[in-house]
Amino acid sequence: MITAVVTAPLPQGFTYEKYAANVSKIADGFRTVPGLIRKNFLYSEERRIGGGVYLWETRADAEACYAGIWRDNFRNIFGVDPQIDFYQTPIVVDNKVGEIASASV
Repeated sequence: MITAVVTAPLPQGFTYEKYAANVSKIADGFRTVPGLIRKNFLYSEERRIGGGVYLWETRADAEACYAGIWRDNFRNIFGVDPQIDFYQTPIVVDNKVGEIASASV
């Protein structure tokens, strides 16, 4: 599994309420992204950044998504290219469903 942390500076005037309204409109579209296990939307008023934390089956799945229309949409919202950091994710503890998932080795 791969975790990608995606961030960008928030556009001027992008309040939490405006950000939350925007991501509420687009969230459903992430339900069918190939290889995407989970996505958490992020907003930091203190740092003035937004973005997301994505959990992917593979890095190839992540890169395929980020190379497509996703990047154009990101640029339209934030006005800049995203900062994307990738992390290998050997274990995920999910307390909500009561599972521990291990990456294939």
